[in-house]
Amino acid sequence: MTVETISMNRRGFLGGAMTGGAALGAASALSLVPATAHAAAPLAGSPMAGALRRKVGNFEVTALLDGYLQLGPELIVGYEEETAAKLRKAAFIESQALTGPVNAYLVNTGDKLVLIDAGTSDKMGPTLGHLGSALSAAGVTPEQIDAVLITHMHPDHLFGVLTPTGKKAFPNAELLLPELDNIFWYDDAAMNAAPEQFKPFFLGARASADAYKSTQSLFNPGKELFPGITAKALPGHTPGHVGFVIESNGEQLIIAADIIHATTYQFENPEWAIAFDIDPAQAIETRKKFFDEVSADRVMFAGMHIPFPGFGYLAKQGDGYRFVAADWPYTF
Repeated sequence: MTVETISMNRRGFLGGAMTGGAALGAASALSLVPATAHAAAPLAGSPMAGALRRKVGNFEVTALLDGYLQLGPELIVGYEEETAAKLRKAAFIESQALTGPVNAYLVNTGDKLVLIDAGTSDKMGPTLGHLGSALSAAGVTPEQIDAVLITHMHPDHLFGVLTPTGKKAFPNAELLLPELDNIFWYDDAAMNAAPEQFKPFFLGARASADAYKSTQSLFNPGKELFPGITAKALPGHTPGHVGFVIESNGEQLIIAADIIHATTYQFENPEWAIAFDIDPAQAIETRKKFFDEVSADRVMFAGMHIPFPGFGYLAKQGDGYRFVAADWPYTF
């Protein structure tokens, strides 16, 4: 048998396809030839920008990663360590602090480029504020964005509409805000009653919204804001917290914003809340209702704090739910 006819399988390699002294001689000769030295490839040192695009009917929806934050047990309302420890072990998480993403979503309807939430800018530390890099990876510039839809006016959703210098990050975009949230964040009585550490949330929300006064609109749930994009009430996390139902050519995706934060815990324990909920009881009720809805209807949804890219489904499991990540969009 010649070298050209060696079978490319384990037996071909290990069974001595080349036999006799010729093979031994060749092996000996090869062992004396020094390996070619190659320079080591430098480590990148940072993750790649997060952008992943999938189709919803005739629309393109791109998940964009602004970065990540960490949630310690002190931020989970209803937290019980024994249950939490079992869930962390099942999820191969060693630390008590959970790492959670901050996602945003870009919807290309064919007529409009609509950004749903805008990340944090530079307001929440170096692990966040990377939406610009994600947009660039998706081949989109801030100037191309036609509209920015805000699910609620928390820093990790709204503050990214401004650059670090306080300029409009999306100079040609209309800013659309949920009216109930806008009323709350501009309420001086609510701000004065808030804990001291939360007062910058109010001031930052106002500064972000005010920058777009000339191109700003308020909306209420149930309104179709653009063809195929309708606001959906999801109250509790904030008074005007909304999601968006994306519908095109018979397909549907719900952008559910902050319906969940600590996915390791809250899918199985939807009655656990987050310290940032303004009305925890209402947020829990909304979450349970939404989980029942999407699991029964087998509807794909996405969330701003579900591991990137955040697309998936829910299956009922005992008293809780099991998240099933949507299949990767393999087509190019």
